[in-house]
Amino acid sequence: MNTFKQRMASGEVLVGTFLKTPAHELIEVLAKSKLDFVCLDAEHAPFDRARMDICIAMARALDFPVLVRLPVGTPVEVLKALDSGAVGVVVPHVDSVEKARDIARAARFGEGGRGYAGSTRWAGFATRPMKDVLQQSVDETIVIAQIEEPAGVEAAGDIASVDGIDGLFVGPADLAVCYGKTDMSDPKVLDAMRSTGTAAAKAEKAFMTFAANADAAPELLDMGVTMFFMASEHAFMLRSANSEVNALRGAADKQKNG
Repeated sequence: MNTFKQRMASGEVLVGTFLKTPAHELIEVLAKSKLDFVCLDAEHAPFDRARMDICIAMARALDFPVLVRLPVGTPVEVLKALDSGAVGVVVPHVDSVEKARDIARAARFGEGGRGYAGSTRWAGFATRPMKDVLQQSVDETIVIAQIEEPAGVEAAGDIASVDGIDGLFVGPADLAVCYGKTDMSDPKVLDAMRSTGTAAAKAEKAFMTFAANADAAPELLDMGVTMFFMASEHAFMLRSANSEVNALRGAADKQKNG
């Protein structure tokens, strides 16, 4: 976990997934995979404080980098995720530089920012000196602004330039909806994604997005994406189940007709 921020900033290609099921057992399983990280989807899945906490505890124990996509970018939601031990937060609907400054401040220590407590899991349960805990925030904590409205695309350059914003996550589904489209591969959406990527690169910030599967990688890599939130455990389970069923039924049909 303590090198994940540096890996992200270096431009290394990182692959993670969204976790939709609030179960720590799935963290145990995914930590054994080749994924670089997992993102708890507290925006679109039923993560309450207790279940988010136990999932993060398991990830922290296994040194498996875990991000949390928050339901809203309020200081209290930022604090819950970070104090529990997340390496960072993904904040939805950041469509202005003012919102970017607010979430960056909420995640950083200082006047008007993140409240200090040395007794949290993230801080080591009161076993470490303040100076070390504060340095950990500098070295580890990640704040990702999700760009998913036209206003966010237009302000992407200013958002990316905010000190404390570590990356831009472009949301193709919400962009498509906002542009009145029904396809995430619509040229209007792809142009917005490229524009956001250019803004991130200019500010030397990480650029990331959702990818349904690896087939999307070549086009997204051409856009400058280096961090992929690929599918979810729901999608992985369905694909694997359907693939195995189709293979078995194919073998049965071949034997029956052969």
